[in-house]
Amino acid sequence: MSDMKGAFTFVLHSHLPYCRRAGRWPHGEEWLHEAISETYLPLLNALYDLVEEGYKIRLTISLTPVLAEQLADPLVLDHFEQFVKGKIELAEADMARFTEAKEGHLAYLAGFYHAWYQRTLDSFQERFGRDIIGAFKKLQDEGHIEILTSAATHAYLPLLERDSSIYGQLAVGVESYKGHFGRAPRAAWLPECAYRPAFYAASDGERRYKPGIEEFLAELGLKCFFAETHTIEGGRPVGKAAGEVIGPYGAIPKRYVVPLPEYEEPAVRTTFRPYYVAGAYIAPSRLAAEVAVIGRNNRTSMQVWSADWGYPGDYDYREFHKKDGVSGLQYWRVTGTRTDLAYKDYYHPDWAQNKVGEHARHFAWLVEDQISSYHEGSGEFGIIASCYDAELFGHWWFEGVDWIREVLKILSRSQTVELVTASEYLEEHPPKDVLALPEGSWGLGGGHWTWDNYDTHWMWPLIHRAERRMEGLVAQHPAAQGALADDKLSRPIARSSNKARRRDSLSDVLNQAARELLLLQSSDWPFLVTTGQAREYAIERFNAHLDRFHRLADIAEAEGDKLSRPIARSSNKARRRDSLSGEAPELVQQLFELDNIFPHIDYRLFADRERRT
Repeated sequence: MSDMKGAFTFVLHSHLPYCRRAGRWPHGEEWLHEAISETYLPLLNALYDLVEEGYKIRLTISLTPVLAEQLADPLVLDHFEQFVKGKIELAEADMARFTEAKEGHLAYLAGFYHAWYQRTLDSFQERFGRDIIGAFKKLQDEGHIEILTSAATHAYLPLLERDSSIYGQLAVGVESYKGHFGRAPRAAWLPECAYRPAFYAASDGERRYKPGIEEFLAELGLKCFFAETHTIEGGRPVGKAAGEVIGPYGAIPKRYVVPLPEYEEPAVRTTFRPYYVAGAYIAPSRLAAEVAVIGRNNRTSMQVWSADWGYPGDYDYREFHKKDGVSGLQYWRVTGTRTDLAYKDYYHPDWAQNKVGEHARHFAWLVEDQISSYHEGSGEFGIIASCYDAELFGHWWFEGVDWIREVLKILSRSQTVELVTASEYLEEHPPKDVLALPEGSWGLGGGHWTWDNYDTHWMWPLIHRAERRMEGLVAQHPAAQGALADDKLSRPIARSSNKARRRDSLSDVLNQAARELLLLQSSDWPFLVTTGQAREYAIERFNAHLDRFHRLADIAEAEGDKLSRPIARSSNKARRRDSLSGEAPELVQQLFELDNIFPHIDYRLFADRERRT
C-alpha cells in the first residue's frame, strides 16, 4: 500500500420522510416501496456480489433513523412485498399486451422488467430474509461499510429554535442506531449538510449562548460529519448548493457569533483534507479529541449531480419522467437533452450497460487523477468524499447502482487510491488543522432559503411554539409514572412486544408527544412545499402532526394534575395510579398505531437546555 497516494469514499445519504400508513400513490408509502426496490435492495445486491467475488470494498452510507425505523417495520415490509408482486403482474400483462400488438422490443422490455422485479423479490425474501436493516448491519459488522446516523426525522437543525430539539433529534437518532445496529455510531450526516456555528441570541431580556452543532455531536460521542464544499473552501456556493442538479433538488439574518479560541487559520482550505471544527468553548489542546469535518469534493460529485454534463443525462440511459400509460413502467431512454417526452426513443438495456462501464472507467480515472494531483502538490495522503443522495442511484438514475458497483470494482484494484470509510480514514489520518465553519447547507444558494422562504415561513413559528411547549411538559412532569428507564433506550427493538402493551399512562402520552414533535420537525415538509412536488400532501402531514402534538399536550397538562394527586385507598381498585382517564387512552393508542416510530423514546430528552449568560 506504500504507493497509494490518497483515499476515496462514496458517501451515500439515504433518507425518506415518515410515510408509514400515511397514504399510498402518488404520495405516501410508495415512496418507500420505490426506493427499496430501485435503490436499497439493488445496492445491497451489488455490495454482497462484490464481497462474494472477493473484492475489497469500502463505502460510507447514512441511513437516517426515520428511514431505518420504516425499513424495519413489518407493516411497511408487507406492503413492499405486495408492491413488488404488483409490478411483476404489470410486467406480465405488458408482455402479453405488446406481444399481441406485435411490438417486439416493448415485449422484450416488459420481460426485462419482469425478470428485474422478480430478482428484487427473490433477494428480499431469500437472500436477505426480509431483513433489510440486518443486511446492512452484516456489511458493517464485516467491515465493508460504515453506516452513519443522522437527526431522528431529518430536521433542519439550524432553523430549530430550542437546543432541546437539536439535542433530542440527534440523541434519538443515536439511540435508534444502537437498537438497529448493535453499536454506537461514530459519525453523522447532518440533514441537508446544514450547519450552524455557536452564537449569542437575545430574547425576553436574556442573552443565551447557542452551541455550534459540533458541540451536540461531541456530547453524543459523534466524531465526524460532512459539509458542503463552499463551507470548507470559502467563496460562492458550488455544485448542489448552486442548483441545476439531477434529482429532487431542483437568507437568514446574521447572528452574533461567539469569539473563537486562538488558533492558526489553515493556509490551505480544501476538501481533500479533514479539519477539526473550532468549537467556541473547546480549547485548542482538546481539539484532537473532538469533532472533525470532511467536505464534499465538488469535481467528482458534480460528475454525477450535474444536470448539464453529469453521467445520468447520457442519451442511452433510461428516461425517468416518461411512463407507460397503462402499467406505469418506463420503456424509453433519455434520447436527447431537449427532446420532448413525446419523441423519446425506446430504451436498450445493453446500450445503457455499455455506458455504465465507460462512465465507471472515466470516474475511476478522475478520482485517481484528482488524488495524484493533490498528492504531488501537497505531499499529503488526501481523501475524496463524493457525497450524494442514495436515491439518485437506481431510482432517479436507473443504472446508477450498476455504476457504483463498477466504480468500486475498479478502484478496489487501484494502485493509487485506497477505498476507505470515513472513520477509517480519520483514524489513520487525523486532521492537522482547525477550521471555523460558516453557517450553511447544500440547499439552493448554500443557505437556508429552500426550507425558510415566502411559501414556508409560516411553518417555523408553529414548530418553535411546539418546541417550547414540549420543554414545558418535561418541566411539569420530570419523572412521569411509567416512563421508560434510561437503560432501555439502547435495547434491541422488538416491535411485536411494543404492540402488545396497552398505552394508557402519562409517560405514554408524553412519549407520543415527543414522537409527534420529531415528525413535525421533519425538513421534508417545507422542502416539498418549496419544490411543489407534493405541496398539499406536505401541508396536510405537517398540520396533522402539529394537531396530534397539541392534543397530546392538552391531555398531559390536564391529566398530569390528576395523576399527581394522592389516590384514596377506596379508588385504588378502580384505576392504576399511572393510568389515564376518559377517552385519553384510546387516543394515545390510536396515535401510537399511526406513528409508532422510535418505540423506546424517552420524552425527558427534550428538557430545557438553554444556556443563559
